[in-house]
Amino acid sequence: MKIGGVAIGLWVVLFIVFAETGLFVGFFLPGDSLLFLSGIYSTELVSQFMHLEGDFINVFVLASLVALAGVLGNSVGYWFGAKSGTYLYKKEDTFWFKKKYLLQSKDFFAKHGGRAIIYARFFPIFRTFAPIVAGIAGMDKKKFALYNIVSSVLWSFSLIFAGHYLNGLVGRAFGIELKDNIGLIVLTIVLITTIPVLVKLFKKKASH
Repeated sequence: MKIGGVAIGLWVVLFIVFAETGLFVGFFLPGDSLLFLSGIYSTELVSQFMHLEGDFINVFVLASLVALAGVLGNSVGYWFGAKSGTYLYKKEDTFWFKKKYLLQSKDFFAKHGGRAIIYARFFPIFRTFAPIVAGIAGMDKKKFALYNIVSSVLWSFSLIFAGHYLNGLVGRAFGIELKDNIGLIVLTIVLITTIPVLVKLFKKKASH
């Protein structure tokens, strides 16, 4: 798989998913667009490590591996939050860490409770900080584990399967090859996932 002319392998995809959901420095990583593009290139990615017969099984295996990376990432984020306590709320901003994102995720978590773990998967920034906030808040481990697994499966399977099968559908219906329009796809997904967050932030500022 290539993004901007750079070859991206399966291990890189899995690491990015893990980093975005498990390391608070990963809030700038392109999780949603990466998963969608991975669906388009599912056969190429999986074939780097194993040869599977059948289109569906390749997509399923890829989505399962990404879901596992997401579960592990969130678990690390939760553990880090539980161990750090309120330390992060006192930490000064750096290039890798922005306190405002942590506070926004705290408000998001307070509003939606445990379901925030599921909702956050589909929103940049919140996806990174929600498990950390859950750890800081002392969310029950079993409850977190359930939301963690459900959210990771929904996120990975929906975006990867959408990328894979929309690629074929658009190709058959309009003769357009999505692989030739990677830049436009990334931009569109970034806009779709970030506009709701920006709108929420603007409304919050306007109300103060």
